[in-house]
Amino acid sequence: MNLLITGGAGFIGANLVLHWLRNHPDDVVINFDAMTYAGNLENLQEVKTHQNYRFVLGDLRKPLEIEKAFTEHNVEAVIHLAAESHVDRSIHGPAEFIETNITGTFNLLETARKFWGAEMSAHRFLHVSTDEVYGSLGSEGKFSESTAYAPNSPYSASKAASDHLVRAWHHTYKMNVVTTNCSNNYGPFQFPEKLLPLLINNCLQNLPIPVYGDGKNIRDWLFVEDHCEALDRVFHQGVSGEVYNIGGANEWSNIDIVRFVCKELDRELGRSGDDSCEKLINFVTDRPGHDRRYAIDAEKIETALKWTPRYSFEQGLSKTIRWYLDHQDWVKNVTSGTYQDYYERQYG
Repeated sequence: MNLLITGGAGFIGANLVLHWLRNHPDDVVINFDAMTYAGNLENLQEVKTHQNYRFVLGDLRKPLEIEKAFTEHNVEAVIHLAAESHVDRSIHGPAEFIETNITGTFNLLETARKFWGAEMSAHRFLHVSTDEVYGSLGSEGKFSESTAYAPNSPYSASKAASDHLVRAWHHTYKMNVVTTNCSNNYGPFQFPEKLLPLLINNCLQNLPIPVYGDGKNIRDWLFVEDHCEALDRVFHQGVSGEVYNIGGANEWSNIDIVRFVCKELDRELGRSGDDSCEKLINFVTDRPGHDRRYAIDAEKIETALKWTPRYSFEQGLSKTIRWYLDHQDWVKNVTSGTYQDYYERQYG
């Protein structure tokens, strides 16, 4: 099979490309990526010379570039990961999110529809989305596949719109689609604007650790390797037209995560007292429209597809911390220039 993975040089995308070529070595994986600030081909050094790996520099906002990839590589299936994904960036500059996440998804769907034609049902289109489309929860309850959409940020609104497009292309054109909505991912190769790599990097650099509001916002955390295994399962076994929520069953408040990681890093780095990483915690003005709590009900994928996460948060976090400590050159490369400017603009 010739599989197009959009956003394959990004965080989840790179992990998925690596997972796919390890587990499905006979498939040809075409990595279609625009190489924005969050894309990094260093993430894929392991498969750079793999006989079944292809890289295509392409932008979803440009239909001709998508069509060229489909034509040259005879694309037979798609896993659509490419997206602008950082909530803070969407608040300060929503236009890119509309163009990439909505128009880009439309362009991809239309190209697939054009190329697959009458054989549409034989070609799978897996659309990867987020639990943020559901809005915010109170102290109880969880998001299920039937939860009404209520996005509260430009990012989540753009992802909600793309989800609706995928649903419509299934019902209108009979495209063989499946959609997943996942909780917060963490693990290797994540760009250090997201909480966990930001926290680890700032501890190592003795920079303030920004915590929004009171730090009691709660998220469900999913280790990226678990997510890749779930996507693999949904791609191969999911029912066309269905939605599957993917969660890690790991609800943590932001401040509890920060303190836990600080303790782990103190142990790793031999810090204590006034040198403790916890001394770097800095509560900052809350993010506009900051959702209070997310939690995923993953019963459907667990029951129907027999998938459950293998890693507890503590296990996954330990692997993640170790990876960042062992890959400081990677961190330095991705945090130069763009990242530093962004950090200073956001947090001072």
